[in-house]
Amino acid sequence: MARTTDSDLAPHELRVVVAVADTGGFSAAAETLGLTQSAVSHSVRGSERKIGAVLFDRGRTGARPTPAGDKAVAYARRILRLLDLLNAEARGAARFDAAEGPLRIAAFRSAALHLLPPVLQRLRARHPGIEPRVRIVREVGRGTAGEVADGKADIAIATLGGSVPLPPGLVESGLLEEPYALVHPTGHAAPRSLPLVDWAENCGSYTRDWWAAQDWIPKAIVEAEDDGAVLSLVSGGHGMAIMPALSLVGAANSVAITDLGLDRPTRQVGYVTTSELAGSAVVRALVRELRAAVPQCVGLLNSEA
Repeated sequence: MARTTDSDLAPHELRVVVAVADTGGFSAAAETLGLTQSAVSHSVRGSERKIGAVLFDRGRTGARPTPAGDKAVAYARRILRLLDLLNAEARGAARFDAAEGPLRIAAFRSAALHLLPPVLQRLRARHPGIEPRVRIVREVGRGTAGEVADGKADIAIATLGGSVPLPPGLVESGLLEEPYALVHPTGHAAPRSLPLVDWAENCGSYTRDWWAAQDWIPKAIVEAEDDGAVLSLVSGGHGMAIMPALSLVGAANSVAITDLGLDRPTRQVGYVTTSELAGSAVVRALVRELRAAVPQCVGLLNSEA
């Protein structure tokens, strides 16, 4: 039987490390945990000694994780989440209903607005013990997958196949192929002559080659905060945009959607989770509902594109 060693971090030490990272300081972490500041400092020093690396840069304005600290905090969150799941799944298995407890979901804006709501409705109906918590995360840089890697989410609805490699320890699976379309004010005689409206999350590496080959697409003169703002600007006659189908669900009548043809760009929408959480009851329950919703969602996207 394996035994713990002096170099193993106990759960309470992991919670202290996470609390310092989340609150940005030892005093704030102590208040959150109901401990004294000296107890938090002592715990962090002990964790650093066991790991053999400095986890936080201390300063007058608080404490910030070092590169080693970022790694330690991410793994600490994931380990603590597994401990929570151990209890929840054991209780559920004892009642022959293994899906219960919180389920933390990260999603980019259009997926959170148009893909998740019916999925979560069916999930709650079939598994009332599951408590879904959704955070909307911008799909730039590490995006929603980064939330899973950092231990802040159990599963992410993400765009797959981009230039940013999947972090170690994560697994992904596709759900649907999302087409792009030309979006412009209804009734405009020459929509391709309009200025381009764009936003930071749009058109990643999966569309870059197509985008570069289109000599009719100008450089964006308007950069909006998100796809909803882009649609509003297009609706007001301020330009045209190239947008993925999920962003166009429920578009106003003042917005026209034109197919870009057979060579139109697409992006793959799927989910990302950790190899450990992939087998958990709560994640498996959500994945089943996501896959059940794909045919209906694809039909909706095709009607919008």
